[in-house]
Amino acid sequence: MDPKRELLRHTVATVAYRGGKAVRGAPASFATYSGDGSPRTPVKILAHIGDLYDWALSQAAGAEAWSDSEPLAWDREVERFFAALHRFDDYLASDAPLAVTPERLFQGAVADSIAHVGQLAMLRRLAGAKMKSENYSRADIVAGRVGAEQTPPKREFD
Repeated sequence: MDPKRELLRHTVATVAYRGGKAVRGAPASFATYSGDGSPRTPVKILAHIGDLYDWALSQAAGAEAWSDSEPLAWDREVERFFAALHRFDDYLASDAPLAVTPERLFQGAVADSIAHVGQLAMLRRLAGAKMKSENYSRADIVAGRVGAEQTPPKREFD
């Protein structure tokens, strides 16, 4: 496999791992939390991440299309997040050609999603629903593992 494509797949798996940690076990109230009254709530951010991966897939397949999805209920939006990652990863894992460069896919949707996963982690702390930190460089992240089921952290800390 093309090394750039493989790195993209590993990055998507990293988003699944870190994004999964940011949403796993969040209380129901977290979905609509807003520390400043902004409409950019966690459920809207998560919907945006799903839109980003739908967009990335459309770019990769050569039929670029953007959609601003109305957020679903929290649990359904979490499912959509992982499903969108899975569809994009499946395309990257296939022999199908990329209609845009791996760099373009990374600098747009993928990099944006990394920033938004960080926002979700920060909002959890602000909402009083802290999650433990970990040394992510030691996490068991594997290209292709893009679902909710992830290897438990080796060592977490506050």
